[in-house]
Amino acid sequence: MTAVREELPQGRYGRSADERADRRLKVLGAVLGTGMIAMVGWFGYDYVAGQDISAEVIKFDVVDGSKEVQVHLEVRKDADATGSCTVRALAEDGGEVGRLDARFEDTGTKRIDRVVTVRTTREATSAELMGCTAV
Repeated sequence: MTAVREELPQGRYGRSADERADRRLKVLGAVLGTGMIAMVGWFGYDYVAGQDISAEVIKFDVVDGSKEVQVHLEVRKDADATGSCTVRALAEDGGEVGRLDARFEDTGTKRIDRVVTVRTTREATSAELMGCTAV
């Protein structure tokens, strides 16, 4: 005698427990992923848009025979913003040999080019911008 296997109609009794769990996990992953992308986007926008003053070192020149470095800064800011940028001079061994807080109080202008002089305790080989803060 041959056994006949009876199959239930497809889709008649809903999804199986495994299929329901898979669907829930997919929905949860999509919600969490979307939330994470939104959070990273918000933090990135807040970081970029929240800065009133930014600057970059265009060039620097170590003055021969003296203990100073001349640093050419280009500062970009809101027209009414004031603040300062910190520049430091480094020796060949990487140690800090000078530091200067250059203040920018020029209101009404959005871009400032200025050469500042950082006095050093010994001969420097490079200069770097540490950052800018608005007052």
